[in-house]
Amino acid sequence: MEAISRESYLAYAGLKKTAELQPIYDKYARVLGKEAFELTLEAFQGAGEGTEEKRSARLLLEWEIESQAAKPLAALDEREIEWENTAVVRIPDGRVIQYQAVPIEISNTKDRPSRLALDAARAKLVSKEHAPLRLERLQREKEYIESLGVAGDYNSSFEAVTGISLSGLALSCEQFLRDTKSMWDDALREALRSSLGIKPSQARRSDALALFRASQYDDAFPGREMEAVIRRQVNEMGIDPTADGRIIFDLGEREGKRSRAFCSPVRVPEEVYLVLRPHGGQSDYNTFLHELGHALHFGYASPDYSFEYRWLGDNSVTESYAMLFDHRMQDKGWLLRYSKLGANRVGKFLRTAGLEELHFLRRYCAKLIYERTLYSGELEWSSLPDLYVSLLTGATGFEYDPADAFVDVDPRYYSARYLRAWQLQSILNEQLTSRFDVDWFRNPSAGPWIAQELFAQGQRENAEEIAARTGVNALSFEPLARKVEALLES
Repeated sequence: MEAISRESYLAYAGLKKTAELQPIYDKYARVLGKEAFELTLEAFQGAGEGTEEKRSARLLLEWEIESQAAKPLAALDEREIEWENTAVVRIPDGRVIQYQAVPIEISNTKDRPSRLALDAARAKLVSKEHAPLRLERLQREKEYIESLGVAGDYNSSFEAVTGISLSGLALSCEQFLRDTKSMWDDALREALRSSLGIKPSQARRSDALALFRASQYDDAFPGREMEAVIRRQVNEMGIDPTADGRIIFDLGEREGKRSRAFCSPVRVPEEVYLVLRPHGGQSDYNTFLHELGHALHFGYASPDYSFEYRWLGDNSVTESYAMLFDHRMQDKGWLLRYSKLGANRVGKFLRTAGLEELHFLRRYCAKLIYERTLYSGELEWSSLPDLYVSLLTGATGFEYDPADAFVDVDPRYYSARYLRAWQLQSILNEQLTSRFDVDWFRNPSAGPWIAQELFAQGQRENAEEIAARTGVNALSFEPLARKVEALLES
């Protein structure tokens, strides 16, 4: 895992042209051999429910399945990483833009015709070159996991190993989309009119990038001060933002660096990288806080824990910690203390934050519903782009492009982890507020408590178990809907 993580960090950070994954899988072939898989499956099936052995075996089995599938796909992954790092988009005005930088360029382009032209050129390239790579990977991964015979089809295998009910979560997503539709339609209509000067019938996904970039607030979130401001906040919370030097910040511009920020735990907890390619303004602060939540989680994980509890587990947990930090951008007290918004603009910014929150919740609900159909095999692969456009456009109000139907799929139902993380972070925020007051983010007692009670535990417990520790019996979208409504009324 250290070797794979380091190689991935170097490639996605733009420090290498591609990741050399196949030699690593060859070197550690026995770890991912048939005997290792059967041993892990036997341990899982033989362990008693509710025992520590069952918990450990479940995490190891899920990792073994994912890794067994990744090994034969390593060559394809290397091709895709190299393509992403070297591909360029050529637009009608003659400019040539690195593929990885296109989302940044779109979000910062105020002229709408130019923005649409750039996205059209991107989509054309994706349809021709990127989507075929991703489609092949999805097909081969599905076939391989189903061939392992864990629990029938792909979806059943995922549910059996993770304990997450995809059908139950999809039903909750459908209900959330219905419950928030009128609120979303009203808020989006006004935001598009006032910020972009367009009607909902005109909105495309590239407009969403520009809308949520919220460049009108750039002066309140200066890039040159971002790291110092957020370091100050974490210090005021009573912990070291670098986890005593174990976290390395990689925050600068670099050709080949992914536009999507990430945290790479190369050695847990000793060596963790936080990687961000600047977009500008509030989006960078939001992203930095999110990835810092991940980095602190890994950097403060107990070094005495076994491999599976430090590295593996329900990623809904680490995502909830990341969201716990990025949601400070929805906190009036945090904004007044650490941004330059001032009291006269904070209410309007919070309304923008509420709109963005509802957009992403609705987007990920639609993604989960779409991906469940994709992996089920109910539809031909050729029919999925139409379903993708219908579901994502219907949920968000922004017209999606069929070219992205296979590119806009996170591996192994990561959409489910995000949705559960949203639910868990709302519970954790309420607990921290109750224990350390509304400004827990600057309470010097809060940081050590979070580091010990949450981060140090790795992901030994799943999202439901952590929620239960706070006295909440079930994860739910209801607190999120209430919070969004309050933000929109700020």
